[in-house]
Amino acid sequence: MPTVELIGQGMEGAVYDLGDGRVSKTWFDRRPDDVRPLKAFLDELPPLPFRTPRIGEIGQQNGQAVTVEDKLTGTPLQDLPEDQALDVFVGVVEALGQTTPGPASKALPVLNQPFWYDDLSWGEALAALVRRRAAESQPHLHGFEDLIEHVTAQLRTIEPDKLSVVHGDICPPNLLMDGPRAAALLDWGFYSTAGDNTFEAALAAGFFDMYGPEARRLDDLLLDRFEQLGHDRHRMYLYRAAYAITTATIYDENAGDGHYVWCVDNLKRLADRL
Repeated sequence: MPTVELIGQGMEGAVYDLGDGRVSKTWFDRRPDDVRPLKAFLDELPPLPFRTPRIGEIGQQNGQAVTVEDKLTGTPLQDLPEDQALDVFVGVVEALGQTTPGPASKALPVLNQPFWYDDLSWGEALAALVRRRAAESQPHLHGFEDLIEHVTAQLRTIEPDKLSVVHGDICPPNLLMDGPRAAALLDWGFYSTAGDNTFEAALAAGFFDMYGPEARRLDDLLLDRFEQLGHDRHRMYLYRAAYAITTATIYDENAGDGHYVWCVDNLKRLADRL
């Protein structure tokens, strides 16, 4: 009989290797009905040059959702030399920029909240999320009130030329490699939606190395790369500020974690650029 082994645990649940080419995820705060929109979204994803998760079964244990899917395998991105890793990172973002989202992408909640509603445009929907999350994060964003108003006003005016599928959390732990190429992109659903690919680029540049000693250099290097590919620099700054505002207290409502510090540092850096 295959041995069940815990292989990872995050904010949303624990993942177990079932030993038969599949993994199971026990969700901490989601019931089966909460997971079905994510299954529909993953089933709807268009063909990509790397694998993506597919939820095969949805069950429950003590009322909480338990999902089963094929195990996606590969080696960590960190095993590649820096220049190759950066090329892969940019390539994954650009591949998502070529997609066309379907209806399930707009039905998926963002940060566990409705996102596309009342016929809002992309920019209006993101601005509304910023306003809601800023209110929920007070008083921990005290001193950024003018910046928040400025960001929401600018976001409302954005009309991308096209929408694409947004992962929203492209970072080294979520990428598996097969030699020099991306084999799989994991962990969809946190900020996944239909949106502007420049939003994806702005976040990915900051996620390549969030906390290391080379974080600022690599962030600027990737922003330069994405700008050369046609992503507007000012819009990337605007989207980074939106992400920092909306997620500042997402992991700790008392703002006592490193993610909050990262978000505030980004807002301080961006204040003079917006």
